[in-house]
Amino acid sequence: MAKISAFLHISLDGVTQAPGRPGEDDRGNFSYGGWAGPYFDEVMAGRTAPGASAAPDLLFGRRTYLDFFSVWPHRSNNPFTDLLNRTPKYVLSSTLGPQLPWQNSTLLTDLGAVRELRASHGSDLVVLGSVRLVQSLIAEGLVDHLLLNIFPVVLGPGARLFVEASKFSQWQLIEAVPTKTGVIMTTYRPAAPPS
Repeated sequence: MAKISAFLHISLDGVTQAPGRPGEDDRGNFSYGGWAGPYFDEVMAGRTAPGASAAPDLLFGRRTYLDFFSVWPHRSNNPFTDLLNRTPKYVLSSTLGPQLPWQNSTLLTDLGAVRELRASHGSDLVVLGSVRLVQSLIAEGLVDHLLLNIFPVVLGPGARLFVEASKFSQWQLIEAVPTKTGVIMTTYRPAAPPS
């Protein structure tokens, strides 16, 4: 059985919207796009680079998939474009057609298909961003690890990973690594309630 890990950047007040760049996601008049950039340092780079060479397959929601496709296939002089192009990508969407624009992409039309993929897939899967997808996967018990980079910033408005409608769940901290800029790189796994 494949493991599903969800990787997100999150502010101290729980915002996950548009960490990468201005204009990435301005829904709700969100004006802080790119808020994570100033905090990237050599600790983060050092922990990210080794994993990139042995990248797992990717699982996306529609919006994040289309955003990644609009950026990465057109960039050059970086180690990630070729890697992302050749990595198998699975996209959960009920609105995209079966002919996805990015090479090595497969459409999944419902959470049942994700469950089947997890049960039969030979490689682990990582969800990058895709907050709504991660919320749905957590609610269905399909997330094996939460990889949260917690940034020392309070944003106020913006889309959040955990909302009022979130189901009760408990998580066990596996690892926490502080960076020089104050980011804490954490890994959690689902935990049984304490007795």
